[in-house]
Amino acid sequence: MNKIDKLINDLCPEGVEFKELGEVVNILDNQRKPVTRDKRESGDIPYYGANGIQGYVKDYIFDGTFLLMGEDGSVINKDGSPVLNWATGKIWVNNHAHVLSEIKDIALLRFVYFCLQETDVIKIVRGMPPKINQKNLRSIKIPFPPLAVQEKIVKILDNFTELETELETELEARKKQYEYYRDELLTFGDNVTISSLGDIIIKSYSGATPLANKPEFYNEGNIPWLRTQEVRFVDIYETEIKITQIALKKTAVKWIPENCVIIAISGATAGRSAINKIPLTTNQHCLCLEIDAKKANYRYVFYWVRNQYEYIKNLGQGARGDLNSSIIKAYKIPLPSIQEQEKIVALLDKFDALVNDISIGLPAELESRRKQYEYYREKLLTFNEVKANE
Repeated sequence: MNKIDKLINDLCPEGVEFKELGEVVNILDNQRKPVTRDKRESGDIPYYGANGIQGYVKDYIFDGTFLLMGEDGSVINKDGSPVLNWATGKIWVNNHAHVLSEIKDIALLRFVYFCLQETDVIKIVRGMPPKINQKNLRSIKIPFPPLAVQEKIVKILDNFTELETELETELEARKKQYEYYRDELLTFGDNVTISSLGDIIIKSYSGATPLANKPEFYNEGNIPWLRTQEVRFVDIYETEIKITQIALKKTAVKWIPENCVIIAISGATAGRSAINKIPLTTNQHCLCLEIDAKKANYRYVFYWVRNQYEYIKNLGQGARGDLNSSIIKAYKIPLPSIQEQEKIVALLDKFDALVNDISIGLPAELESRRKQYEYYREKLLTFNEVKANE
């Protein structure tokens, strides 16, 4: 048994009283002042809304340490917990976030913060847009151990969050380093051959969307079917949706060979790219380029296209900013020798794995820390409830 597990066993084994949030914190909502965007004076003071900083203003209305909780709009996370922001120093808060402060010698605000991260508020969210009114806010019940116990729990969880922050900072620095070297490696002089994407492919493919109201196209399907929302600058090993052999036979869906460079060509996703590491099918909003290995390394093409995302996206046409096969195939690409392309790919693969691969490198370590933090947070904040008179 490690020290943390032993501490968990020792913390209030008989249980603790639970109290409503309104009893253990100050709620300062009456001091908030919303300011429309056109009337905000620009400055360096954070201006908070429901889900965090909305901008920076010249003046402030709060100065200290505060816990902000979304009141309406963005008020709930996918796991049912409330949207929270920890704010220190001078801040301005609009009327879309509740403002909580500490009542000295009653409860540590930081302890309340960790408790609320573990609290499911789905049942108290009302209306559309979603809202947690002040009455329901005050009624949220949290465990209320002695201050000394709160302090121990906060110290442990703060250590976890500090380690996580350090990893996030290092990962961000590595990403900037990666972007720098990627730009350097993909910048060429005048002596490199320039071609078009259409000139270095064997074939291009698109797809189709089987009708959703045809269950025979989807039920118990085992054929991977890719949508543009899954095209996220990554290697694709599986798809969220599968289709059937009937769909393949009766619609314009077709098999795409592995290791194609896939480019989304529609709307909000236009210009995003990926590589399929398995044979699959796609919807009609994906353009798949089968690269001629005699002319280019497919991963080199992917890195080039990915690095050109903003430029390609801006070529979109119409109100939705759609791309098409002709635009993509005409896009120019520098082609150093195959050997040079392979060297570039080897270097970029290493950088990419370090900063983007969630199974190895910094992302894996960060994910491990987050899971560890969430595990111990749940353990440390799970108490048996006892009534005040027991």
